[in-house]
Amino acid sequence: MIEPAAHIAAAVNARETTAVTQAEAALARIAAYDAIQPQIWISRASNEQVLAAARAVDARIAAGETLPLAGVPYAVKDNIDVEGFETTAACPAFAYQPEASATVTQRLAAAGAICMGKTNLDQFATGLVGVRSPYGIPRNAFNRAYVSGGSSSGSAIAVAAGLVPIALGTDTAGSGRVPAAFNHLIGFKPTKGRWPTRGVVPACRSVDCVTVFAHDTTDAALLDGVLAGLDPADPWSKPLADRSLTPRKIGVPLRRQRQFFGDAESEYLYDRALDHLATLAQIVEIDIAPLQEAAQLLYGGPWVAERTAAMAQILTENPDAIDPTVRTVVEAGWSKTAVEAFNGVYRLAELKRHADLMWGELDALAFPTTGTTYRVAELAAAPIALNSNLGAYTNFVNLLDMAALAVPAGTRHNCTGFGITLIGPADTDRALLTLADAYLAQANLAPPPPLDLEGTMQTVKLAVVGAHLKDMPLHWQLTSREAAFVEATHTAPTYKLYAMADSVPPKPALVHGAEGGAAIAVEVYELGVAEFGSFTVEVPAPLAIGTVTLADGTSVKGFVAEPRALTGAQDITHLGGWRAYIAQKN
Repeated sequence: MIEPAAHIAAAVNARETTAVTQAEAALARIAAYDAIQPQIWISRASNEQVLAAARAVDARIAAGETLPLAGVPYAVKDNIDVEGFETTAACPAFAYQPEASATVTQRLAAAGAICMGKTNLDQFATGLVGVRSPYGIPRNAFNRAYVSGGSSSGSAIAVAAGLVPIALGTDTAGSGRVPAAFNHLIGFKPTKGRWPTRGVVPACRSVDCVTVFAHDTTDAALLDGVLAGLDPADPWSKPLADRSLTPRKIGVPLRRQRQFFGDAESEYLYDRALDHLATLAQIVEIDIAPLQEAAQLLYGGPWVAERTAAMAQILTENPDAIDPTVRTVVEAGWSKTAVEAFNGVYRLAELKRHADLMWGELDALAFPTTGTTYRVAELAAAPIALNSNLGAYTNFVNLLDMAALAVPAGTRHNCTGFGITLIGPADTDRALLTLADAYLAQANLAPPPPLDLEGTMQTVKLAVVGAHLKDMPLHWQLTSREAAFVEATHTAPTYKLYAMADSVPPKPALVHGAEGGAAIAVEVYELGVAEFGSFTVEVPAPLAIGTVTLADGTSVKGFVAEPRALTGAQDITHLGGWRAYIAQKN
């Protein structure tokens, strides 16, 4: 894994390495990853430009300067101006050459950081998926069948793939948090105005934030130290302020309000994250309906017209240059009236007051960053609806002027990341970083899985309970499909097991939720999606493949039974498994 930015800067300042050495290493990493995903970039600095910038940093160090980001290579989302680079916002017809760098990239250069290039994004930062770009689709670094998340897609992958230790993104509805979650990263979204947005192509100017992707909170804090602070030329910037936060009570959605969109694995990982947080503070379930209402204002209310205003010229003069899905979203703003806008402002003020009063009872929130993830192919089939699902827990944050920090919370079976977001009142940014450190220490997460460099084969875990167990009559149906043994374990203690009548060969029926349930012995195997499909086709009624909950709380596919399977069946739950039943018969 790449060294953190803090380590690189410390070593360059101490003259244990040079900015040139770090730049050469970053160029080599980027060149190697081009064989995997060149589409994470829209434009790149030439090797000569990078090395010239690195030599200038080394000269400053030699002259006695100490630079907080000395020699640190970074990437920047291509809706943020960098002098010498074209800004496209992922729309070639919109592209322009900025006269100067954005405030944030000026500050990075002053701190000794070296820009390696501009990264891909959902066009005009409109999307949470990373698939809406004419420059190609950046895919999840750990399973390229899945979306990277957006809109800051390329920036997230540049960090996740170890090309650079930090990358700038932007966040209006979750664009700096969703890609962090999917790619096992820290996604730091500061309070509105804490980091200036002058020189950023607006999405919704009143709520846009610049963000950073990093591997740890130390680097996020380091960036905050460099970028936070008033820019008098930026009307949305504000003076630096920091509020303390003592985590006594952490709010989470009511159980009935938690949306995982059928993703039982994400639900399990969220519950596990809350168990870890419960060692740090009291977990309090809250009604999040007011937050959800605020979220609807961003795309379902008059704030969509703010996006329309930002894109008015190209929407009018060259609409065909805009991604069709982005155009569909943004054109809706033309129909919004001034009356609707003012009514939205009034309602948001009421919801903001509710949120402010909520902070009198709670110290922070801990929500899933997203309830699920999707394959790239799935987004192609339902681009707006599935994108909306990914914003269920993110869209309200900027409208209600909250700070947020996305942190890893586990790995799905498909290798994509699941994350939670710690949310606090405005100006609690540094306090959230401290809370995240405590959570991550308690969670003690496994490191991210290996990068997907060859195309991860899609697999399914399957729990078998009877005739498909090892050395049983139908086990060949697994071995012939090259199924890999994962573990011998038990179900959750909520199942009953029956020996079906007149079944050849003898087979059991596993039934969930019956009174007197117990933990039943199973074996878990892993097989490819196509092989799983062919296996499922061969399962005879009254058996079927459903979802089975294991003893550790995770869910896998497994054998279940229709009610008719119990006709004449013998209850063998007390034996704890099919092997014990067969041994008793023999």
